[in-house]
Amino acid sequence: MEVQANLVMNHARVEDHTDSFQQLFTTYYPFVVRQIMRIVKDQQTAEDIAQDVFLSFYHTDRSVIEHIPAWLSKSALYAAYNYLRSEKRRYARQERSASEQEHVSPSTEEMWLAKESQSIVRDVLEELDERERTLLVMKYSGFPYAELAKATGTQISSVGTLLARAKSKFRTIYGRMRGEEE
Repeated sequence: MEVQANLVMNHARVEDHTDSFQQLFTTYYPFVVRQIMRIVKDQQTAEDIAQDVFLSFYHTDRSVIEHIPAWLSKSALYAAYNYLRSEKRRYARQERSASEQEHVSPSTEEMWLAKESQSIVRDVLEELDERERTLLVMKYSGFPYAELAKATGTQISSVGTLLARAKSKFRTIYGRMRGEEE
């Protein structure tokens, strides 16, 4: 009851002045934080949410707000509940991700086959000449054609052709090595 009386007195005092944002912030910030604390239960989080509420309040046309404390209270409650919902979703995503990682762990055989495949790829890359190796490694590392041209000292217009030839040669050698291994 006393809090409401103080807010009404502060509201009247603020309206008497020029309705400056700084005065409104100073007057209502503790009230907004308390409103949020009833829901969130963490002081730091409540203060962060309160700042977001006041940022939204700053960008709102205050002339259309009939009762500023009610608007701030409502915004604070919505922001707090939105925060809780987003945290709940984030926690659920983390749980799903953790459970997927547990279920997807590869078997020893799969890990051995992956290492063998990596070894074959390395051997194939060693058989390619330097320019072909550079083109393939850089292309599959995400570099654009302009960077490939600079790295290999060729024209940008010829990078596509050289890259296609390098891929073809890689496939041929890789197939041959896989045939020898099996």
